[in-house]
Amino acid sequence: MGDCLPKILVVDDELSMREFLEVLLTQAGYDVSLAKSGKQALRMIEAKSFDLLLCDIRLGDLTGLDILRAAKRKNSETIVIMISAYATTEVAVEAMNEGAYDFVPKPFDNKELKQAIKKALDLKHPKFKTEFLHKDSQTRLNFGKIVGNSPGMVKIYNLISQVAGTKTNVLISGESGTGKELIARALHDMSDRKSRPFVVVNCGGIPENLIESEFFGHVKGAFTGAISDKKGLFEAAHQGTIFLDEIGELSPMLQVKLLRALQETLIKPVGSTHEIAVDVRIISATNKNLEEEVVNGNFREDLFFRLNVIPIKVPPLRDRKGDIEILAHHFTEKYSKTMGKDIAKISSYAIAFLNKYSFPGNVRELENLIERSVALSSTNIILPESLTISMHKRRRWVEGHKNSRFDLDAVEQGVDLDAILSSIEDAYVKKAMEFAGGNKSKAAELLGITLRSIRYRMSKLGEDNRSDEPEHINGDLD
Repeated sequence: MGDCLPKILVVDDELSMREFLEVLLTQAGYDVSLAKSGKQALRMIEAKSFDLLLCDIRLGDLTGLDILRAAKRKNSETIVIMISAYATTEVAVEAMNEGAYDFVPKPFDNKELKQAIKKALDLKHPKFKTEFLHKDSQTRLNFGKIVGNSPGMVKIYNLISQVAGTKTNVLISGESGTGKELIARALHDMSDRKSRPFVVVNCGGIPENLIESEFFGHVKGAFTGAISDKKGLFEAAHQGTIFLDEIGELSPMLQVKLLRALQETLIKPVGSTHEIAVDVRIISATNKNLEEEVVNGNFREDLFFRLNVIPIKVPPLRDRKGDIEILAHHFTEKYSKTMGKDIAKISSYAIAFLNKYSFPGNVRELENLIERSVALSSTNIILPESLTISMHKRRRWVEGHKNSRFDLDAVEQGVDLDAILSSIEDAYVKKAMEFAGGNKSKAAELLGITLRSIRYRMSKLGEDNRSDEPEHINGDLD
């Protein structure tokens, strides 16, 4: 092996596991050494320097924690990743407190294990560490609270940079929870209006009988209860930006009045005979398909074209899986600080668990999940069991999408092919189990795979809780 290859020591008392990991990691480009016992591992650590140790918790003579402590005493920079099929949460937390970089439970996914190793080594070596930090800083630079570096988000960042300095109207569309208001704020903060008001209006949250007064204001005596003159939101946003959230909820009457305000840059308070000139930049947002609303007669076509000069479509979180880890770490850091907790990180297996979930509530749901996990955590690391995603939500999502047509146009925004293929695989496994009446052997025959393979796939679905025979590997070197 060349000296330039990262050196990994695998410590496991199971021969098949050592041999499997040797092949898997050698093929991945690492210089791999093997130790069959704790004592042998100690001798090898003393005699040679290793960049990373992959160590089982349970060994015949010593424990993985003993090896961890010895490795850290020899060289505090050595990365140690613990693996085990039996370890409890307490043991995993103890390992992290002793200096372990990560904890990976068996059975593990080969790709996820290799990603955990690669990330650990990338962060250890200065060259990779610089690249990682630069990439992360570029993600957040000049975009306020928006976090993510997926292709779809990078495209949005570029568009924000191009149009922020103009007065052009922008329509932001996307599912609930995708962060449309953050994009609107970024457009305002990067414009020459940033020192002026940014007024947020929830068009679906104002009663129908009050919305015209809220928008344009009213004069004293205009209606019962109007005991004094009141400025409207448009006047309050003069020389600034007004963000019209849920624009698709506007009534036809308000659509007409809004269109006139946009065309004439004039507003008339309720009950007044005088018009007021206003200078506002309009940014709108909707979770509806406004083009369909126009076709169905629910939204004025002329208003749609006025608002939709620059369209920004925000991809759902399920189509930007690469951002989940960045967002999860961001929210962990945020809520650890606000709650006065010392939660250092999220384990890679917890990240892998999050990556398997569809997040129908998008970024907002992920943020709420992390906030809850931080609040309830009694340890300094978030493990998979710290997360409270209901598995029935994920199953429902798979069932709902298994017969849907492929949205090939989504490739333009950037997709996670592994996640798409995983959802298809999950749907086939569930259907095969239905046809087989719950018989795993029969289901495996229907799918043309081995019994061990279907057990592994069902464990990923959270539907196989067998404890009699630990499954260590999935059998494929990917």
